[in-house]
Amino acid sequence: MAFELAKSRAVRVWTRRILRPTTKWGRITVWLGIMCLLLWMVDLAPGAKLGGWAVFTSLVFAFFALVLLCRWGYRPLLWRLRNRLIVTYLFIGVMPILLLLLMGGIAGFLFAGQFATYVATSDLHSELMHLQAANDALAAQLFPMEKSGKLNEQLAGELTRASDERFPGRTVTVLRNGRSFVLSTGGELLKTPPAPVPAFIKGDFTGYVVDQDSLHMRTVKLEDEGSRQLALVSDLPITANLLVPTAARLGIVRLYPPVSAERRSNRRPENAVFSGQLPPRSHWFDVPLEFFTLLDVRDWKTGEEREDGYIDVATRPSMLFATLFAALGASALILRDILFAIAIFFAVIELVALYIGIRLSRSMTASVAGLYGATQHVNRGDLTHRITLQGRDQMAALGQSFNSMTGSLAKLIEEQKEKQRLENELSIAYEVQELLFPGPVNDLPTLEVHGVCVPARTVSGDYYDFIPLGSDRMVLAVGDISGKGISAALLMATVHAFVRAYSLEPEMALMPASLAFGSHEDPRMYYRGDGSAESQVAPAMLMTTLNYQLYRSTPAAKYATLFLGCYDAKARVLTYCNAGHLPPVVVRASGEAFPLTVNGTVVGLFSGVTYDESTLVMQTGDIFVAYSDGVTEPENEFGEFGEDRLIALIKEHRNKPLPRITEIVAGAVADWIGTAEQPDDVTIVLARCTGPSA
Repeated sequence: MAFELAKSRAVRVWTRRILRPTTKWGRITVWLGIMCLLLWMVDLAPGAKLGGWAVFTSLVFAFFALVLLCRWGYRPLLWRLRNRLIVTYLFIGVMPILLLLLMGGIAGFLFAGQFATYVATSDLHSELMHLQAANDALAAQLFPMEKSGKLNEQLAGELTRASDERFPGRTVTVLRNGRSFVLSTGGELLKTPPAPVPAFIKGDFTGYVVDQDSLHMRTVKLEDEGSRQLALVSDLPITANLLVPTAARLGIVRLYPPVSAERRSNRRPENAVFSGQLPPRSHWFDVPLEFFTLLDVRDWKTGEEREDGYIDVATRPSMLFATLFAALGASALILRDILFAIAIFFAVIELVALYIGIRLSRSMTASVAGLYGATQHVNRGDLTHRITLQGRDQMAALGQSFNSMTGSLAKLIEEQKEKQRLENELSIAYEVQELLFPGPVNDLPTLEVHGVCVPARTVSGDYYDFIPLGSDRMVLAVGDISGKGISAALLMATVHAFVRAYSLEPEMALMPASLAFGSHEDPRMYYRGDGSAESQVAPAMLMTTLNYQLYRSTPAAKYATLFLGCYDAKARVLTYCNAGHLPPVVVRASGEAFPLTVNGTVVGLFSGVTYDESTLVMQTGDIFVAYSDGVTEPENEFGEFGEDRLIALIKEHRNKPLPRITEIVAGAVADWIGTAEQPDDVTIVLARCTGPSA
């Protein structure tokens, strides 16, 4: 059942491809077929004469269909590299050899035919020239005697018999004004009446003539003396005996004279001349060969040139070779052996080339097949598959590269998985760190605050916090952790926890502070209040405690810069302490700007460090600006962004909302960096004094 379904589906696919082709060539072929069918149907109607158009359209359709069929067969046939190499080798290696052999065979056949017919016609022409020479010699003897009146039949017969005896069957005709007679080769006077010289002969003549459908060699010698004309005609019928010497060298020689119209339907006229026979084959390629050539023949009666007489020669290559190299004698065998040796040498070279080509093609196709199979394994996700290497050629090196590539891919995938895991962990760390940064904070009656941190990586090493202490106090913290990435983020979380804990529970800072100061100073001097809700820890004491805790709980190379400030909304006073952080800047409502210069060493790097604190009385419209080095230190071709540019931006936009100011500053820093990678975390904290002046 499944087979029948697959078969029907295949039939539907092929039908769709035939009736609805996707290529332009296919659509043209379909339209030509429809047009051809319509033309043939119309041509069947009575009186229609569209047969020529139908035939022409059919031929065009057949051409397009043949090309389309070749395309369909070409693609699946030559999809495999092995088939492509075989076709390429056939066209590059085999086809030229076959074409050369074909050209050599055709050239050899033509040469053999020309040589065989040349030998036959040369022998006949040689006999004709001998006949002319004999006739001229006889005329040189008879014509003077005729002029002196001494010529008679008996004397002419004796001279004819003595002139040449190599032409048996020759007849000599003497024509003169008074008496004419015909003599045989033996000198006997024949009773045959002499035929007159045809009118087309105006002078001496030598050639082949046809007389009563028989072929003759005939030569004429004329001499005019005023009113008296002398003519000597020698005639030799072409018989089988005349062809015997030629047939002995070539094989079978057939001579077909021109025939009259009533005999042209006969393939072998009765008066054709045959001589010789083919010898047995001397070797396996000594095949019989047959050639023919035309003869220049004149009709004796009319003088018309006849073109339907020809010589046919049937021979063998061995006879032609013997005839061609007859002058060399035994040396011809040496030449033949040399030619055979050269042919065998080239045949061996071709076989070796064929063997090498097959070996190379098998090696290449096997390597390509191995690569293709390996890519299928890789496509299925199997990166453990390896190609079996054979040989030390470039294909083996390609296989080795593929094996190395799959190994590298497996490692990359493992690294990608590990990277994905780390990214997931970093994403979780980012989400956790986002929770550490302060959310929306209720501003104090005389202070509004806003901060932003743009990490250079997934997690940030910068820190800022707004910690409300009751309804009229707030702790402002801005810090920068040494290093980047996870370690800086973890230390940032530690600082966040300590600052929050000691800010919200000031009593927790007394014990660590006493340990940090020893017995020389009383830590209570840094504690303001009596333990009630209005009590607070001074920034210097909180910084000292934080340094103690970080020094004990972090590696020696880890530290942080930190700015801590506690703002009293009633008094509009900011009490602050700075541990190595960039000095914040205060921009007055009047436009004046100055830094908070009180500073100390970083936290977590040294033990037993004490910190100073200072106070700042703020007025309505004053803006407190704290930032990290990621704001002022980014560089481009114009240098660093710088503190002056930051202050200029704050001054220019100091009347805008704080979120808008942080957005402008962060955008300016990003534009300053451009397409380069952000070098450090960008943190900006703003606090503006509001309300009527005290």
